[in-house]
Amino acid sequence: MDLRLLGKRALVTGSSAGLGEATAVLLAEEGVEVVVHGRNEGRANAVAAVIRTKGGHAEVAIGDLATDAGADAVADAALAGGAVDILVNNAGGYEHRSWSTLTAQDWIDTYQHNVVAGVRMIERLVPAMRERGWGRVIHIGGGLAIQPIAAQPDYNASLGARHNLAVSLARELKDSGVTSNVVAPGAILVPSVRELLVGAAESYGWGESWEEIERGAVRDMVPNDVGRLGRPEEIAAAVAYLASPLADYVSGAVLRVDGGTIRSVN
Repeated sequence: MDLRLLGKRALVTGSSAGLGEATAVLLAEEGVEVVVHGRNEGRANAVAAVIRTKGGHAEVAIGDLATDAGADAVADAALAGGAVDILVNNAGGYEHRSWSTLTAQDWIDTYQHNVVAGVRMIERLVPAMRERGWGRVIHIGGGLAIQPIAAQPDYNASLGARHNLAVSLARELKDSGVTSNVVAPGAILVPSVRELLVGAAESYGWGESWEEIERGAVRDMVPNDVGRLGRPEEIAAAVAYLASPLADYVSGAVLRVDGGTIRSVN
């Protein structure tokens, strides 16, 4: 299917690995000029090189979006090659921490990296989209925003904030031609998740092969209706759809790509 993205320009934050990398690669395959962002220049350049090898167009922007100076540097680099039509707010992260180990400063740091970082890029890029009358802002959220668990409460809350600000931004952008939506992944098979599950396999009695481990993990830890973990490319496909003119009538929406993990009609 032609997503009608040829000639558009996108900044994908946190695209030097994982979901962001898969998104940058797929958008480039659809003809988008992609700006690969990360804090590690070597990793970001490696992703850009892969895109170029496949015949796509990629540039690199380096900076820590948890600071104003870093956000300025990233925005300047992204805009140096032309106007940005699509902003994918993917950058962020989490630590395996609990209520008993988290400090107030940990909560502040998580909010800076997972929420305010995205707001900084909205401030720097969305006004020009509005002036041009077309644009896309896509936030990577997650099921924990809707059904939080006891662990990682700071991360759960930051995802909830991402979902909430995405809808508020959609209301703000009414009639502008710019939309704001969320893609909410379930458990996705990125290298860190695979490493975590392989390490836990013996204690859970899942077996030794990856197929056995994945089945066991879905059964015991992240149950869903599909029976496997998601793949980064499946999240990228949802982002690409929302980025395209085919999604002109979609704004303020949460597109769950989680195999049916979230048990809700909302």
